[in-house]
This record gives sequence, C-alpha cells and structure tokens, in this order.
Amino acid sequence: MTRPAVLLARLRYRRQRPAPDDGFNRRLIAPMVLGSVLNPINSSMIAVALVPVGAAFGAPPAETAWLVTALYLATAVGQPVIGRLVDTHGPRRLYLAGTAVVGLAGLLGALAPSLGLLIVARVLLGLGTSAAYPAAMHLTRSEAERTGRSSPAGVLTVLAVANQTVAVVGPTLGGLLIGVGGWRTVFAVNVPLSLACLALGAARLPAARSGAGARSDRPDRLDHAGIALFAVLLLALMLFLMEPDPARWYLPVLAVLAAAAFAARERRARTPFIDLRSLAGNRPLIATYLRQVLGYTAVYAFLYGYTQWLEEGRGLSAATAGLVLLPLSLTALTVAGATGRRPGVRGKLLVGSACQIAACAVLLLVHADSPGALLIGVGVPAGVAQGLIGLGTQTALYHQADPATIASAAGLLRTFMYLGAMAASAANAAFFPHGATTGGLHHLALFMLGGAALLFLLTLPDRSLGRLGTPPQPR
Repeated sequence: MTRPAVLLARLRYRRQRPAPDDGFNRRLIAPMVLGSVLNPINSSMIAVALVPVGAAFGAPPAETAWLVTALYLATAVGQPVIGRLVDTHGPRRLYLAGTAVVGLAGLLGALAPSLGLLIVARVLLGLGTSAAYPAAMHLTRSEAERTGRSSPAGVLTVLAVANQTVAVVGPTLGGLLIGVGGWRTVFAVNVPLSLACLALGAARLPAARSGAGARSDRPDRLDHAGIALFAVLLLALMLFLMEPDPARWYLPVLAVLAAAAFAARERRARTPFIDLRSLAGNRPLIATYLRQVLGYTAVYAFLYGYTQWLEEGRGLSAATAGLVLLPLSLTALTVAGATGRRPGVRGKLLVGSACQIAACAVLLLVHADSPGALLIGVGVPAGVAQGLIGLGTQTALYHQADPATIASAAGLLRTFMYLGAMAASAANAAFFPHGATTGGLHHLALFMLGGAALLFLLTLPDRSLGRLGTPPQPR
C-alpha cells in the first residue's frame, strides 16, 4: 500500500473512533462513592456490636453471628441480580430504590425489640446496599466509552480506596458510635447516609440508559428459578458451616443437589441468573473470582475474629477495640492511594497476599498479656493486604469482564467477596464456639494462613495479570 493510501486509511480510522471528551463527569463521583460504601461499612461496623447486642438480648455468639451471615447471604444473591437489572435498565432507578431500602432498614434496626427483627433489618441492608456498586461500575464503563479512555484508573482507584478504607474504618467508627449512643447507632446511622445518597443520586445520576452496559435487545425477564436455587445452595451450606455436626448431614447433601440443579438450570435458561457458559470461557475472570474468595476469607476472618478476641479475650471495650484497629485503616488508605494509579495488577496481588501471610504469622504470637504495641502493629500488614487485594481484583475484573455486562460481573465480584466473608464467619463460629479465646484465635490464624498461601500460589504463575491496565500498542 502506498504512503498516501496508508495516511488516508489512518485518517478514516480516526474519524470512525469516538472523539475523547474532556474527562470523567466528576458530578457522578460523589453518589457513586457514597452509595458503594454503604455495603462495606455495614458489613464491618457490626464487628464491634456483636458482643453488646448479645448482652442486650441474652444471645450467644452462635446466634449473633447471624447478624453477619444474614447480610452476606442477602448481598451474595442480591448483587448479581441487581447488577443484571442495572445492565438492562440503567443505574439511576436501581440506585435510588436500593438506597431508600437502606434507610428503612436502618430505622427498623434502630427500633427493633428483638434479635429476630435485627436479623431482618440486616437482610434488608444487604439487599438495599447491593445496587450502588454495580451502578458505579456501569457508570465508570459508560464514562470511559464516552470519553474515549479505556482505563479510568483514577476513578477505579477512588472506588477501591473508598470501599477498602470504609471497610477497615468501620470497626473504629462502630466503636465510637456505640460509645456515644449504644449499639443501636450502628443501625441508625444508615438513615442520614440513605438520605444523602437519595439527594445526590436524584440530582446527579443520568435519567436515561447509556453506555456499554445498556442493551435494548436483552430480555428483562429474571431467572427466578436460578436465583432460588442459588439462595438454597448458599443457605444450606452456611447452616452446616455455622454448626458442623454429623447429625446435620442432610445440609451438605442439599447444598450439592442445589448446586447440580443450579448448574443444569443455568445452562438451559435463555436469560440465566449467572451465565455459566460465558463464565467458563473466561478463565482469567474465573481466577479473579477465586482470588476474591481467598483474599476476603482472610480479610473478614481477621476483621471479625480479631475484633471479637480484643473484646472478649483481652477485655477491651468496643470503642477501644475499634481504636486498636485504626492503624489498619490508615495503612489500607495510604497503600491503596499510593498504588492505585499504577497499572500493575499482579504485583499488587502478590504483595497483598504476602502481607496477609505475615499478618497471620504475627497473629500467632498474640496472647492475652501481649503488649499494646503488638496488638496495634498486627494491623499494619493486614491493612497493606486489605488495600492491595481489593484494588487488584477490582482492576482485574474491569479489564476482564464483557463491557456489556460490567454491572452483572461487578455484582458477582461482590458475591464472591461475601462467599469469602461467609466462610470467615463460619470459621469464627467454629473456632469460637463458647467465646473468643486465645487458643481459638491461633487456630483461626492458621486457617487464614492457608487461604493467604493459596492466594499467593494462584497469583504467582499467572503472567496474564501483568498485561492488565497497560495501554495497547498503536498499530
């Protein structure tokens, strides 16, 4: 081809490409961030409230653990369902509806006269907080296509830093709230947060569907049978893990049967709840989901198990236990903010898993008479891991998922995060059957150590992660 012909072809190609805009619409950032942190803040604040709630209602740890598990189950099912609705209907309506449910759930929890109603409030919180994160990822992809920027690292960093920071700040915030107004304040705080989200969402979110995820040719019909089977699978598995007993043999059998029926249903459904065929063809995305499970199993086992031990095993108040975890929060914020704009994913995951291993090793040295410096210092490597793993898996998903279903994929990422959280909750119940003892804490640390080692070994040979986030070479 002659040089003039080459130049003409390049000119035509540039004309066909969408012209870059002036940048990401910054008016969207506030509702995106505030809405997406509702879930992690509610999943972490409750850590310091379990002991005072149990004392208020005379409930043992095995019963108060359902305040944790109920939110996880609701979120694990709700995130991909609402993510699919965001892909088909756009983010605005789902965001506003979800944040309104959060406010109602917070009011119910603040006034609940029994543990049963508190668990209902946590279920509603799980469902209500399931909308904002898929909506945020949908808007990020839409803005990336509108502006011509394939990798909005700055926005992804803001989302990751906000979510990771709030997750680790949650125990500290929860402890301060309990110190001021009692354990009911960890529910009541959702009311003003919900009102702020509703005001920002109504004023700033686009009313019409737009971007890569909006597809008018996709049927709106939900796979109700698939959703029900998935819920049965999770519920049966969690009921057994919370109290493993040979007499409850029917629960794992039910979980296996539900899993088989779910797989068969999803392969036949025209609009599956989880498209197993497409997922099977995207092995890098499967690996990202698996890393999410492993990483957050250790994250939440530390968050809940260590906090409970500080209150029961060491005898600290809820407010003091929250302050002990403050270095974890600051470390996660600093590390995620400093590394967020760097494109590397593999390095973040390797360093994060190595720091998880180090945190577990230090946790084995902790005893009831350990100095305060050791109790505080164990949070530093845990904070590094918290910041890097969450940022790495989110960036990996953004580049590996189909742009047309980015909200569904993001919702499923949260599902796998809470599968890890449910495994952590079950581990806490197993190792702390009659309270948080030092021996139970050490057994929990060994459990976390196994998951962190698996995460490191899964990431080390995966060279494809090194190419994520790198701009393609011009042809």
